[in-house]
Amino acid sequence: MIRIVVVGGIGSGKTYAAKLFGLPVFNADKEVSRIYKTNKPVYKKLKIKLPDFISSFPIEKKQIISAVKNKTKNLNLINRIVHPAVRKNMYKFLKKNKKKEAIVLDIPLYFENKLNKKKDVVIFISTKKKLINKGLKKRNNSNIKLLKKLEKFQQPLNIKKKKSSYVIINDFTDENLKKKINIIKKRILNG
Repeated sequence: MIRIVVVGGIGSGKTYAAKLFGLPVFNADKEVSRIYKTNKPVYKKLKIKLPDFISSFPIEKKQIISAVKNKTKNLNLINRIVHPAVRKNMYKFLKKNKKKEAIVLDIPLYFENKLNKKKDVVIFISTKKKLINKGLKKRNNSNIKLLKKLEKFQQPLNIKKKKSSYVIINDFTDENLKKKINIIKKRILNG
């Protein structure tokens, strides 16, 4: 099974690009949301560590946002509790799809969490900051100040780009992105 990993900055279009491959996708952000809604052990740990913010189950996103806005250090604490559950679910996904020719991993903190394997095919989605900001403003739940805090926990984009096998420039034009992904997908699958 070929592991295709999509990385890039916040709002660069990673999730959309990952879907365009037409392969099974593990989306770490969606997994985190699912964990907040369904994983009681994670809830209990977060409630103990952040009692002023985590008050009810399922955990609401606004509780997490409040904790991070209050103290950036709370993000580290949340990550230490949530990331092992995400990793566990990723391994289940990999096991379930082990007979597939290829899968896609959409994991924003892929390098930071040392999930990289030597044979992984890493695709960096490069997008102009101006286009990212425009896209983020369109999102209903986007909090620019919070996103800036989250960016500080990621490796610099130029380092991620250097570590990648391919770079796709995303101009937020569907046709262009689909075309680029189809070319790369053929290269990857045809060896």
